[in-house]
Amino acid sequence: MIYAILLIGLATGVPIALAIIAALLVFMGFGEAPYSLRVVATEMFKGMNSFPLLAIPLFVLAGEVMNESGITGRIIAFANVLVGRLRAGLALVNIWASVIFAGLSGSAVADTSAIGRVFIPEMEKHGYSRPFAAALTAASSVIGPIIPPSIPVIIYALIVSGVSVPALFLAGIIPGILLAIFLSVFVMLTVKVDHGDQAVGLTAEPASKAILGGILPLLMPVFVVGSILLGVVTPTEAASFAVAYALFLGIFVYRNIKLASLPRLFSEAMRDSAVILIIIAAVSAANWLLTYNRVPNMLTDWVLLNVDSKTTFLIATILLFLFVGLFLEGIAAMLVLVPILHPIAVGMGVDPVHFGILVIFNLMIGLITPPLGLCLFVAEGIAQVGMARLTMAILPFFFVEVLVLLLLTFVPETVIWLPRIMGY
Repeated sequence: MIYAILLIGLATGVPIALAIIAALLVFMGFGEAPYSLRVVATEMFKGMNSFPLLAIPLFVLAGEVMNESGITGRIIAFANVLVGRLRAGLALVNIWASVIFAGLSGSAVADTSAIGRVFIPEMEKHGYSRPFAAALTAASSVIGPIIPPSIPVIIYALIVSGVSVPALFLAGIIPGILLAIFLSVFVMLTVKVDHGDQAVGLTAEPASKAILGGILPLLMPVFVVGSILLGVVTPTEAASFAVAYALFLGIFVYRNIKLASLPRLFSEAMRDSAVILIIIAAVSAANWLLTYNRVPNMLTDWVLLNVDSKTTFLIATILLFLFVGLFLEGIAAMLVLVPILHPIAVGMGVDPVHFGILVIFNLMIGLITPPLGLCLFVAEGIAQVGMARLTMAILPFFFVEVLVLLLLTFVPETVIWLPRIMGY
């Protein structure tokens, strides 16, 4: 019955968190002890009773403030200096602006929204098709949650005890850069000459001015991630610093944020954070039911008996997460599946940090796959090209990202080398 209610809710467009809560309430309300409605409420609040979770709304707020302060334009100008004069320069600026933006917001959706509004119309002016521009923007935004700071990394570390946030932060740097490199090479090899824009950029600013304009925004991820790695602050404290730094830049340095706009920024961050936190609460209650009925233990025992190699397990995990990413939001899928799959991965000899980055990378690809890819929706909302055309345009980028995922899977050093040399 619980699965029927959940599937009906998802099929009719009910948000994932509300569908899970509705299914649990019906099941617990008619069940016998120890099932009761009180368990649902207790486990939901217990799932949110975690100090590190405070980092999520703080990083969301930092991203909102960064967008409002006009930092996006400075990031684009900085990236333009780096790669704008290469073949397909404007497309490359799109990709590497996402890399820089990833160190500020940690959110793929925020990346798509902020960069897409600038790049999609600008790339169309320079000869790129509008669907291609929208697809590239969505595909490159996947880098956002992989390069630190990253909200999914914080949530993953909360789910899995013993895996540190600094180790996962470090482990995400090389995969994020590799993804940018692979996307860049693909664009340079496939974009037709008449769609190229050699020596064409978004800004006529001198290189020196563009570089100076990008220094202050780029210092934020250095301070945030560096302070966490040095053990000076916790991720939550680093997130509060990120908010303070973003407000300082927006109000006093760039002066693009007025005090009157702060209530709007705070309310938008509160709304976006609430969506994430209610999913965490709902899945925490569902996990209690699964754990009480020993579902994770039974699945672990079955896999260990029937899957005889680490390679087979990793391939099966990739396929599972790619499939689940079609229908579930990444954080919800992580909360449901990671508690089950992580012990199996460790039992198979997979490094916990390696597995964590694979899961996050895998689920972030789901942000650009129909029918429920959030970045796909945001890009289409900006480009207005129709979901069918955008889906066809993004398919090549999807395969590039899967190729990078396979590289990370079967060459673990690409993930664990940096944390290892840093002592994690």
